[in-house]
Amino acid sequence: MDTVVNWLSENQDLLINFGIKLAVAIIIVFVGKLLSRLVSRGVAKVLSHKQVDKTVISFVESLVYGLAFTLTLIVAISHLGFNTSSLVAIVGAAGLAIGLALQGSLSNFASGVLLISFRPFKAGDFVEVSGVAGIVEEVLIFSTKLRTGDNKTVIIPNGAITGGTITNYSAKPTRRIDLVIGVSYDANLAQTRQILADVVSKDERVLKDQDVTIGVSELADSSVNIVVRPWVKSGDYWPVYFDLLENIKVALDEAGIEIPYPHLSVQVNNESSNEN
Repeated sequence: MDTVVNWLSENQDLLINFGIKLAVAIIIVFVGKLLSRLVSRGVAKVLSHKQVDKTVISFVESLVYGLAFTLTLIVAISHLGFNTSSLVAIVGAAGLAIGLALQGSLSNFASGVLLISFRPFKAGDFVEVSGVAGIVEEVLIFSTKLRTGDNKTVIIPNGAITGGTITNYSAKPTRRIDLVIGVSYDANLAQTRQILADVVSKDERVLKDQDVTIGVSELADSSVNIVVRPWVKSGDYWPVYFDLLENIKVALDEAGIEIPYPHLSVQVNNESSNEN
């Protein structure tokens, strides 16, 4: 105990000096974190004023914050009196070891760079990636954030996106609606085609400068299947899709044209009861 007291007494100035440096280093970390956030947000605002895509803005913002905060940590450690050149060598060796252990994360980072560079989609696009369909909200360093139709947030690793198929439903200004309508074999096909054409033409959202395809696509087991393929603006796809299905059903019912559906026949064998 006396040895410890003597050591503290002899090194009092050294401990006070180190304590002050430690306190300053902690302040540097907190202030640096705040400044890193302010710088990253400032960069985001500048990019936003330049009307840069939101996906690029979110990616650059998170990247700038990470670099600025890393620099802050190096400055804080340097203030404590550690040799930063040796620290860089140690960090490099540790980075290599961590990189080997976190190959998936590095792959996600590289994939994030690819998504920003080639831009297969942008913020606000409706896409389907990795089996999930939703609206793109952000492309971050390691992941992409989607909002599904039922307002759930789904975060997908960037590596899974670039390694799979990307379907962007918002990439083109127009889309084709593909409907298959089954009618009875007894139906008058000419009349049916005319009814379908009338229903489609009455919808003002259907593009008039695009041809509408209406034709028999299949002679199925219990129905004649007719395809109806109008073109609409991408934003009108689902509203027109639902309305056309309803209006076609109503129009065919009014014309007395049957839409076949499966029937279940049940036969009861009464032989045993007759014998009794």
